[in-house]
Amino acid sequence: MADLEAVLADVSYLMAMEKSKSTPAARASKKICLPDPSVYHVMHKYLSERNEVTFDKIFDQRLGFLLFKEFCKCQCDEPVPQLDFYEAIKDYEKLKTQEERVQKAREIYDNFIMRELLACSHSFSESAFKHVWKYISEKELPSDLFEPYMLEIRDSLRGTVFQKFLKSDRWNRFCQWKNLELNINLTMNDFSVHRIIGRGGFGEVYGCRKADTGKMYAMKCLDKKRIKLKQGETLALNERIMLSMVNCPFIVCMTYAFQTPDKLCFVLDLMNGGDLHYHLSQHGVFAESEVKFYASEIILGLQHMHERKICYRDLKPANILLDEHGHVRISDLGLACDFSKKKPHASVGTHGYMAPEVLKKGEAYDSCADWFSLGCMLFKLLVG
Repeated sequence: MADLEAVLADVSYLMAMEKSKSTPAARASKKICLPDPSVYHVMHKYLSERNEVTFDKIFDQRLGFLLFKEFCKCQCDEPVPQLDFYEAIKDYEKLKTQEERVQKAREIYDNFIMRELLACSHSFSESAFKHVWKYISEKELPSDLFEPYMLEIRDSLRGTVFQKFLKSDRWNRFCQWKNLELNINLTMNDFSVHRIIGRGGFGEVYGCRKADTGKMYAMKCLDKKRIKLKQGETLALNERIMLSMVNCPFIVCMTYAFQTPDKLCFVLDLMNGGDLHYHLSQHGVFAESEVKFYASEIILGLQHMHERKICYRDLKPANILLDEHGHVRISDLGLACDFSKKKPHASVGTHGYMAPEVLKKGEAYDSCADWFSLGCMLFKLLVG
């Protein structure tokens, strides 16, 4: 019976994953009321202080892209034809088969590149054109065929057009939505919770799907009774604070946090590829090229934390998770600490990866300890 329940849980989880990719979510049952437009000034300052008012940060969010697109179509005083080109390229990148790519690539080439060349209005570089034509003529089309054009389109939009967007009412609307997002009161009813995908000392991690957006997340549920029994209140609060301080594509970040009478819930980025410890035990040591790739992304995650005066303190293969595209992120900030005011002295972490200064009880240390742990971990990945 238990086996049957496990199978059903797996099926439910996989169906939710597929649904999140292919179909939009149902409309939210709650009526959403946006805050007054006057919150613009407060939110603009809040986002600026966190370095969120940049073209890339806004354009790469679904909400930001849609509002930017609406501004360009309806309010901008200069034509912005690049957006249609950009969306066509994004559609191309989703295609799986060579036949589909050949057809779509030819369509993009005729409608956007060749048409502009014939009209003498092609504003992109000759190198981008030659790159695309080379692959189209050979009929071997990679998914990133139009990457040079993507980069040039983004560069052309991040200038005066983006500055005009920041002065428009579409940017005001973005700030209203962000204010609502920060102040929303969530409950378990806002998520459909599926199978357990991990366990920890204070609770479990579940795969879940947000009801109104359909997006999949990992929900870390900490049991309040277990926390109190193990005197883990400080650790749980510390993890919540550390997660609120980071926002990086190479760290498993928190999107929402709420509590129920029994649990503390952190809604985190979902990572479906397992951890490096699992892959190391199943497939043996990694190739040097793979380790270089993982190391570069881990270093970027560590740098993000160190810039915010956070010492991670628990770097090991089991805490490095992979997503479905093969990229890695640092997870579990339960042992991380803020050393902006006082350097830590506690001897915490995992033996085999702890720096000498961390092992010496009573000796102060800072983010340098993480670089020692990184070296130990990379050695483990290469040698086993």
